[in-house]
Amino acid sequence: MTETVAPEPTPEQAALFARVRRMMLIAGLTTALAVAAVLIAIGYRLFRSEGSVTAAATEVTASLPKGARIVATGIAGDRLLLTLDIGGVTEIRTFDARTLKPAGRLKFVSEP
Repeated sequence: MTETVAPEPTPEQAALFARVRRMMLIAGLTTALAVAAVLIAIGYRLFRSEGSVTAAATEVTASLPKGARIVATGIAGDRLLLTLDIGGVTEIRTFDARTLKPAGRLKFVSEP
């Protein structure tokens, strides 16, 4: 078998090869840095929210006024929202989603 021998690169070719190697090194390091940042962000999110997942179950009984009915429920961030209809008056009550303690009350009434 005969092996072909590649000629030595010219100085311009050698400079081009060095430039391509440098650019590939920069691209590789940038990619590695981006992957590391994503993994750190995922790890931070997992370990930061770990406390809320392992929290003990809470049992709360909320009393509603007589004749009130729940119209809608929802979640906004760390809040649980209840929309109530109390005898024709709309009221929104908010609770902390983790502890289920009341966080606020918003009443809507019609002007006379």
